[in-house]
Amino acid sequence: MGTYGYAAPEYVATGHLYVKSDVYGFGVVLLEMLTGLRALDTNRPSGEHNLVEWAKHSLTEKRKLKKIIDPRLEEQYPITAALQAGELILKCLEADPRNRPSMEEVLETLQKINAIDEQPKESKATKSKLKVNNHRSPVHSKQGGTGSRNTNNHRRSTARSHR
Repeated sequence: MGTYGYAAPEYVATGHLYVKSDVYGFGVVLLEMLTGLRALDTNRPSGEHNLVEWAKHSLTEKRKLKKIIDPRLEEQYPITAALQAGELILKCLEADPRNRPSMEEVLETLQKINAIDEQPKESKATKSKLKVNNHRSPVHSKQGGTGSRNTNNHRRSTARSHR
């Protein structure tokens, strides 16, 4: 018998494994990674012992998702990526194995999530650790302008001096 908490419902009910039975278990592992919690934990409050049952209703709504994400991440992640991960987890946890993605589709989705290039929002904890610095960024010219023209002029003059 599979490990309780990770075993697909069809396997628990019938003892039969299907091609997508492992996708369910992988969805549970992804959920553990997202929340920082174990699949089963009787030390959690009643109603929260089974992670899948407790968390699956919070995976697609931004406000609810933020409440269950592992606080050790300190909000250092793109929320778009977290929401897409939540949607993927829900697909993996579908009761009917025919509705689950293949592992190839799971991999493709994870690669797309990984490619999300949003800057994560700084958490309050991180902000308090950093000193505010009012210096100009290197892309600002001394005259106060910004943009690629000033940067390109600087590159051209630097290139000429190195010839």
